[in-house]
Amino acid sequence: MITTAVTDGVREITLDRPDRRNALTRTGLDDLKAAVETATEPVVYLHGAGDAFCAGADLEAVRSLDEDSAAAFAQRGQSVGQALESYDGAVIAGVDGAARGGGVELALACDLRVATPDATFAESGVELGLFGAWGGTARLPRVVGEGIALDISLSGRVLDATEAYEHGLCSRIVDQPRTVAEELAENDPGAMRAIKERIRDRADIPTQHQREQEAFASLIDAFEAK
Repeated sequence: MITTAVTDGVREITLDRPDRRNALTRTGLDDLKAAVETATEPVVYLHGAGDAFCAGADLEAVRSLDEDSAAAFAQRGQSVGQALESYDGAVIAGVDGAARGGGVELALACDLRVATPDATFAESGVELGLFGAWGGTARLPRVVGEGIALDISLSGRVLDATEAYEHGLCSRIVDQPRTVAEELAENDPGAMRAIKERIRDRADIPTQHQREQEAFASLIDAFEAK
């Protein structure tokens, strides 16, 4: 279900279940988390096999849940999102085709979402009486704003790549998203790590400024050695 390969500083992680539009089961979530946590490359590139990025949770697996196991399943998905978000290097989601529900949430946990012209996004769980619980209700409003997040989540409507870009749900629309991963792999890993930490800092402004100074100073020795 999850395959990996390494080329030129990029760890490529593939959601490899195209017959189910790369929908994830408990095992798939565990394998994806392990693939992220064991990676050491400067850049991780996450994408789906076939004609979809990820359809989210496998509905057959969801139908087998009771209240307790549903909470545990949500926690599994959240832990994968946390692994993606906290990865030391840059993490790029290459979205080609459909991203639905949990697939959108996995993409939201990545640093960049790079779409092809054929990409579509939807939080479609509301149509089934559910909602995405892999961290999406926290991350989506941070990315697109509360109003747009409510529109997307309450309606379940499908956004094409252009509308997703307009709302900031994806940062670029390109024919080959992996080229962005290769581009980032040419940058300094330490600087990328510091940038991620500083941009995601939720402390007060004076504290952020102090930490920014310290992070910049910590990079100087490596810079001068180049």
